[in-house]
Amino acid sequence: MIKVALPNKGVLFQPTLDLLASCGYRVGKSGSQLSSLDPENDVEFYFLRPGDIPVYVANGILDAGITGKDFAAERGHHPELLLDLNFGDSRLCAAVPAASPIRSLDEVAALRIATSFPNIVRQYFAGRDLRLIELEGAVEISVALGIAEAVVDVVDTGNTLRQAGLRIVGQPLFVSNAALYAHPERADQPPVRVLRSRIEGRLVALDYMMVEYDCPGTILQRACEITPGLESPTITQLQREGWYSVKAMVRRKEAHRIMDELSSIGCRGILLTNIESARI
Repeated sequence: MIKVALPNKGVLFQPTLDLLASCGYRVGKSGSQLSSLDPENDVEFYFLRPGDIPVYVANGILDAGITGKDFAAERGHHPELLLDLNFGDSRLCAAVPAASPIRSLDEVAALRIATSFPNIVRQYFAGRDLRLIELEGAVEISVALGIAEAVVDVVDTGNTLRQAGLRIVGQPLFVSNAALYAHPERADQPPVRVLRSRIEGRLVALDYMMVEYDCPGTILQRACEITPGLESPTITQLQREGWYSVKAMVRRKEAHRIMDELSSIGCRGILLTNIESARI
């Protein structure tokens, strides 16, 4: 049985549970529950602080885990990155009071900076003599309270910073998203490979759709150019002479345009369906 760490709270918590449920895993958390057993899939899940997950996985206490890439970078521990996931996107940005004359990150480096990610900040400003104030949370209020002149904090929409009277300066210091990690020596264990394969299959399914349509032989080549599929489309001859049924995977973001093109050249019975999971 493998042991897998999951975020116990925050913006990564529910999307992680939803992803695992869509991959066939049984995992749930109620109240202060610290673990969840899934005997069917031979997995025990542990609910931990997102920032602690890289420590447990990198040191082999747990076999794998899902957390933000910013937490892994901040901790300085190095579990093996298996997969980038499609949620938890965020930016670590510097911000100063809206009326401040500061316009560049180089100027920010000379200020007293409050942050929950001191190691990432030090890495970004390597070689600078920084004055960092390390806080666990509510970093954006530190300027108003007078203990800092700038902050470096996680930004999603930026509304929290704006409400605190701050504005973002320069480019992000770090760009993050959720990711699947494993202990380097356990990444090839069969249960970890299965976990990775299931999640990878679900991500592919979310990125693609299946298009099916009927096509006269006279335009079959053109239709296949529109829907080449991953390897090639599946083509079946219909009972009606000179007509074929075609099936292919297409990018979700291109699916409706492709339906329009197929219809415009004379294809009929065009169907677009979701894919639950896939193995490529």
